[in-house]
Amino acid sequence: MVCFVLAVALGTPGRVVAQDDDLGIAIGTRPEAVTIEDLDGRPVDLSQIIGKKPVLLEFWATWCPLCAALFPRIEAAQRRFGNRVDFVVVAVGVNQSQVAIKRHLTRHPMPFRILWDGHGRAVRAFQAPSTSYVVVLDSVGKVAYTGLGAEQDIEAAVRRVAR
Repeated sequence: MVCFVLAVALGTPGRVVAQDDDLGIAIGTRPEAVTIEDLDGRPVDLSQIIGKKPVLLEFWATWCPLCAALFPRIEAAQRRFGNRVDFVVVAVGVNQSQVAIKRHLTRHPMPFRILWDGHGRAVRAFQAPSTSYVVVLDSVGKVAYTGLGAEQDIEAAVRRVAR
């Protein structure tokens, strides 16, 4: 987790890294099936979500300014493709808790499913280098896109899998 925080601290606001930059989990691979939790502590097996239809996952934290800047792009993509693509936010367990996330969401609601990765299982499975990391999976569960930063073209990434 120290590396995860370090990557966030060293990141440059507005920097964009997309799949061509060999970022995180490789394009075309299937992530390891892991179980994380919802915000009430109930287990959620990601294999029950992934592979049914396309999925966008964002690795997010309440304290992440790049995540806040990326939010309108993800929200716009969900409005356009939400009937064909699942949008899931994975809250990382760095300097936050489920209670703090719930409190944040009462002030700043998000229209996505929010899950809790308190033990870093999803972070490791998706090789998430930082918050604001987005992974788009196709309908069979293969990675179709990865990106990092506030200026990602989320709509274009989702459009590829939302056919």
